[in-house]
Amino acid sequence: MTQKRATPSIKRRRVGAQLRQWREASDMPSGDVARAMGWSQARFSRVERGYYRVLRNEVFDLCAKIGVDDPEGVAEVARVAEEPTGKGWWTSYANKVGISEQYLDFVELEAEAETIRVQHPKIIPGLLQAPGYVREMHSSARSKDPESLIAIRLARQEVLSRAKFHGLISESAFHARFESGPDLMKDQLRKLIDASNMENVTIQILPLTAHPSYGANGATTILTFRHPWTPVASVDTSTGGSHMDDPDQVSYLEDEFDHLSSAALPVDESRDLLKKYLEGLHQ
Repeated sequence: MTQKRATPSIKRRRVGAQLRQWREASDMPSGDVARAMGWSQARFSRVERGYYRVLRNEVFDLCAKIGVDDPEGVAEVARVAEEPTGKGWWTSYANKVGISEQYLDFVELEAEAETIRVQHPKIIPGLLQAPGYVREMHSSARSKDPESLIAIRLARQEVLSRAKFHGLISESAFHARFESGPDLMKDQLRKLIDASNMENVTIQILPLTAHPSYGANGATTILTFRHPWTPVASVDTSTGGSHMDDPDQVSYLEDEFDHLSSAALPVDESRDLLKKYLEGLHQ
C-alpha cells in the first residue's frame, strides 16, 4: 500500500506560497479573493498552504483578480500547478525505509534548480562524488537501506548536465583514508578534474591554510530557480536537510558562500592542486 505524505508535495507548497505572496502584495484580503474565485475561505487557505491543488486556469484567473502584472511568472506557476504529483524518478523511493520526505523534497528542488552552490567543510559534495566514494560514504553510515541512498546520490548527478554548479571543497577532504586503498581517492580526483573542465561547473578548493572559521557552520546548498520562484537554502542534517526560503536567511547564507569563495583558491589554481594530489598518489 502506498503511504500518503505527511505534508503536501514541495511543488504544491511552493505554488501556494507564490500565490500567497502575490495576494499579500496586492493588499487584497484573503476572504475577498476567495469570494471572487467562488471558493470558501477554508479552500483558499488550503490552496495557499499547499494542501489543495489549484488548476492551471485557476492560477490565471486568481492572478487576474488580484492584479498580478507578471505574465512570465504567472505562466510558470500555472505550469507547475498543472504538473501531476508523483512525477520524477525520485518518487520510486518515497516509501523506502530511511528515505525521508525532507530528503526527497530536496532532490526534487535540486532537479529543478538553474544554479546550485554547495560548500562542505569535510567531504566532497555529493554531486561531485565518484561511485566508489559514494559507496564508501553510505556503506559506512548508519543506514537501513544504503543501496537506495547510493542509487539516489548517483542519479542526482544528472543535474550537472544542465544546471550551473559552484562547489567549494575543503582541501582536508583529500586527506581522507579508506580501507579500500588509494585507488578510491584517485578515481575521485579524476572525477573532480573532469568536472572542473565542464563549462557550467566551477570548483574551488579551500586550502588547509585557510582560517578554521571558514566553513565551520556546516554543509550548505543554495538553489536558485527560474522566475518567479524564490531561492532555497538547505543545511545538511542526517534526515535530509533543513530547507529555508526566507529571503533574509537565504541572503545571509549567500553572503557566507561568497565570503568562503573569496578565501578559496581561484579556479585554475584549484584545478592545479587537484592534479598535484593525483600525481602524488601515483608516486
